[in-house]
Amino acid sequence: MRTAKISRKTKETDIDVEIVLDGTGAYSVQTGVGFLDHMLEQLSRHSLIDMTIRASGDTHIDFHHTAEDVGIALGQALRQSLGDMTGITRYADCHLAMDEALTRCALDVSGRPFLVWDVAFPRDKVGDFDTELFEEFFRAFAMNAGITLHIANLTGSNCHHIAETCFKAVARSLRKAIEPDPRQAGRVPSTKGQLGG
Repeated sequence: MRTAKISRKTKETDIDVEIVLDGTGAYSVQTGVGFLDHMLEQLSRHSLIDMTIRASGDTHIDFHHTAEDVGIALGQALRQSLGDMTGITRYADCHLAMDEALTRCALDVSGRPFLVWDVAFPRDKVGDFDTELFEEFFRAFAMNAGITLHIANLTGSNCHHIAETCFKAVARSLRKAIEPDPRQAGRVPSTKGQLGG
């Protein structure tokens, strides 16, 4: 089983993450930030990665530290659960539509972290969640997971829909990229013979 448990405790947040890559999309998420919970549930369900996430943080200040640190811990869990990445598909992409919103994600599970974020929100908040924090979450996630992640919103006017298409597009891309490729069995999908080094 490709699994991982990560605990991260700082003066700003206290986070526990457990994931099962070969799951069914079962989730139990409690971060103290309602909209972030909703997005993480989408990430789990549509990637088929089982996720248990517990976070408490200094949300009396704002949601920045909680969003970023959950991204860090979740990224570390993904990196740990993938091991040396032998046999994975590695590359994947997705165009995800939700009503008027359309978002493209392309990623490389390479061990080389990078984020390209081409997403603009027409408002500063979704409910009480700052829309600028979506980029912070995905940057923290990509850097700690060791993935190259490109996210671009192509159309959209509703902030909720734009955010949700980002998370679902990443989820569907992750699902494909981390799946075992039967033609790569026992091999790392790189001519270098290793990823991330």
